[in-house]
Amino acid sequence: MTIDKFNFAGKKAFVRVDFNVPLDENFNITDDTRIRAALPTLKKILADGGSVIIGSHLGRPKGVADKFSLKHIVKHVSDLLGVEVQFANDCMGEEAAVKAAALQPGEVLLLENLRFYAEEEGKPRGLADDATDEEKAAAKKAVKESQKEFTKKLASYADCYVNDAFGTAHRAHASTALIAKYFDKDNKMFGYLMEKEVKAVDKILNDIQRPFTAIMGGSKVSSKIEIIENLLNKVDNLIITGGMTYTFTKAQGGQIGLSIVEDDKLDLALDLMKKAKEKGVNLVLAVDAKIADSFSNDANTKFCAVNEIPDGWEGLDIGPKSEEIFAEVIKNSKTILWNGPTGVFEFENFTHGSRTVGEAIVEATKKGAFSLVGGGDSVACVNKFGLADGVSYVSTGGGALLEAIEGKILPGIAAIEE
Repeated sequence: MTIDKFNFAGKKAFVRVDFNVPLDENFNITDDTRIRAALPTLKKILADGGSVIIGSHLGRPKGVADKFSLKHIVKHVSDLLGVEVQFANDCMGEEAAVKAAALQPGEVLLLENLRFYAEEEGKPRGLADDATDEEKAAAKKAVKESQKEFTKKLASYADCYVNDAFGTAHRAHASTALIAKYFDKDNKMFGYLMEKEVKAVDKILNDIQRPFTAIMGGSKVSSKIEIIENLLNKVDNLIITGGMTYTFTKAQGGQIGLSIVEDDKLDLALDLMKKAKEKGVNLVLAVDAKIADSFSNDANTKFCAVNEIPDGWEGLDIGPKSEEIFAEVIKNSKTILWNGPTGVFEFENFTHGSRTVGEAIVEATKKGAFSLVGGGDSVACVNKFGLADGVSYVSTGGGALLEAIEGKILPGIAAIEE
């Protein structure tokens, strides 16, 4: 069932959203992108004459904690929706059940943080550091058994289920995957945001216009190994940048000074280069770097060859020659995936490489390329540089997007589609 074809009139919808938004020390929301992204889905349900029960997590609490309470966002959600949002101080218990049962068409109820319960993630908490394997197994079994009741209770509040939380689609949590089993295929669906995410990933994986270029940044090869290996079967060009650059550079015998490196992954870097060559993939690495004499925006800087970084200096961004090479590859592409900046873009003096990549992607998109930007830092990049409107799609799901591109089946998606 698709959300457009479903009539919510007189129905209560449990909508799993990702309202895991950043809050400052006074509990003010510093970036409400995730809340705004879910508004079309929530407004469609209300416009049909349905009522909404919102479920979300906030942070990674290890139990009930005020700083992770969703009560802090109630007013902002109310203002954005134009409806006074009711709040249940617990996602379980009598209050939640009573308030859910009393909901009238056009009304909205926000449940307290689902992760206040270990059952949401299905992982035991509070185990002693010296717990035995038997104790760990028993605790895990107990949580799994109580997870069924937790999930069943959440499902009992509503007539239908809508998953609009792509950011958590890679987790087999109670509210993102298990709950869908309590609704038949005609009463469970993706929200608008989730639909767009699924289509964007599908386009990158299954509807490729060539040349296909992936730009992979990030500090560690180890955290990107599976996605890089999967992409080598799909892309024409793979630009590896960010901190990973220096592992590849050192693996080839280069001097990298104090630059970040995974010394235990040098053989892996060489192996990836070999695989790329065997598969006919153009693996593009930086040839020069903007280096600094300390990890600071105010450090002394200069440019040098990426494999000739002096002792006491470290690479914090790509240099102008690399910018030119990367931009040329990107501008001649028809499908583009960007995950990870070229340098420490949080420091203003080391944003130029990432900005250049972003601008090249925008230029390629104007010429008809499909461009998908995903992963927290890349999204922050395009937002910081005001380029988000110039790319085809900006994904809200970091880990979920990466796992989808790795070729993994995401539990939150499978639960709706089965």
